[in-house]
Amino acid sequence: MAQVKRENASPLVDHVTVTLQKEDYYPAYEKSLKKYSKQANIPGFRKGMVPTGVIKKMYGNSVFSEEVLRAAEKEINAYLEQEKPAIFGQPMPTEDNNDMVRSFNQFKPQEYAFTFEMGLQPAVVPAPLKKASIARKNVVVTNEMLEEEIDRLQKRYGNLKEPETIEGDDCVLNVILQEVDAEGKDLENGLNHETNSLLVSYFSETVRPQWMGLKLNDSLTFTLGEAFEDKEYSWICEDLKLDEDISKERRFTFTIGKIGLLEKRELDTEFFNQIFPGKAIGTEAEFGEALKADLQAHWKNQGRAKVQDEIYHYLINNTDLEFPEDFLKRWMQQDREKPKTAEEVEAEFPSFKNQLKWTLISDYFINKQNITVMPEELRNYAKIQMMSYMGVTTLDESNAWLDSYVERMMKDKKYIDENYHRLLTEKLFTWTEGQVQYKEEQVSVDEFNASQPHHHH
Repeated sequence: MAQVKRENASPLVDHVTVTLQKEDYYPAYEKSLKKYSKQANIPGFRKGMVPTGVIKKMYGNSVFSEEVLRAAEKEINAYLEQEKPAIFGQPMPTEDNNDMVRSFNQFKPQEYAFTFEMGLQPAVVPAPLKKASIARKNVVVTNEMLEEEIDRLQKRYGNLKEPETIEGDDCVLNVILQEVDAEGKDLENGLNHETNSLLVSYFSETVRPQWMGLKLNDSLTFTLGEAFEDKEYSWICEDLKLDEDISKERRFTFTIGKIGLLEKRELDTEFFNQIFPGKAIGTEAEFGEALKADLQAHWKNQGRAKVQDEIYHYLINNTDLEFPEDFLKRWMQQDREKPKTAEEVEAEFPSFKNQLKWTLISDYFINKQNITVMPEELRNYAKIQMMSYMGVTTLDESNAWLDSYVERMMKDKKYIDENYHRLLTEKLFTWTEGQVQYKEEQVSVDEFNASQPHHHH
């Protein structure tokens, strides 16, 4: 009968040895040989009548190896199912097993001992949330912000005209950029690039007047440093894939391929109802109030996202966890779907370790606080998602199709898995937010944006 023995090999690494006797694998080996003899199609023998001796000679050692390894895998899986050790991934066979596997001989069945390495999860004691120092930055919507948003929406939903000449800074130009030399001649191997939606207002104040009155196929020539102020210069360099530090003196001819002009929408009920369908807004004052509430909700959500980001990094940076790093690196290298080189593992490991760290911390809180997502919550989420997508604001008999849609989504395993995790994470952060002592700050949009972190996780 198979035996399983577990012992510690190093900090956070255990070895599990599975010892197989002949009776643990040999009956399965003999059964497989009989199955092969019934199914084998070998010249000179009727199908199903191939002697076992022939099968042994042709396939025996391969079948023997399969059944021994299958028996070992069955035992380690049974051990994991029964003991449920807190481990990372699946146990890995140690190098010692390789020589033994190469020595398998169907004619000499014997005792085999397989050793598996397990990386153990560390005990988790998250950093206390009440000690986190987090500022909650609140953006108050001003009249100026409201006016800018109204102007933006009027332009976004406006009608695009195509005037014959450039009439003002609001004109949108499609231009072809051809790099030229100091005399204005095309530069050999110079950059040629077409850029869409380039507003005249993107150009520097000294350059804009030169565009006025020009028409299709007219052109102007500037260095990039002349044409754009710092912000727009950075943007155009990114678009053209140029090095900002050395490109200001590069000279380009800008040729007009198309001229567009956005005609702003009128502030009327048709426009109001397009922006806020179903709200029956009739006046500019009502429209302003609804838009202000939307903006305030947007900045509240942005502030909340920033708080959540700070909570995440506070927990990651202040929770001490040890990991079986050598084991994890070997485990990454032996990834069945996409094996990695040692160099790739070293480059990816810091990020990978942070992911593991967050998983352990979040699992700790989810289990300790019994945070879960019920099926009805998933149904409601699916319904809200579709209502938002379809622009539906109220439910009535005409929306009965939503119920069938929701039931269909509840049978989609991928959809359920993704949104269960999304809702669970949302609940986790809602709980963590309630554990933190905040310092409330009123800030402008620029101050808020300047405080935004540049994390990637």
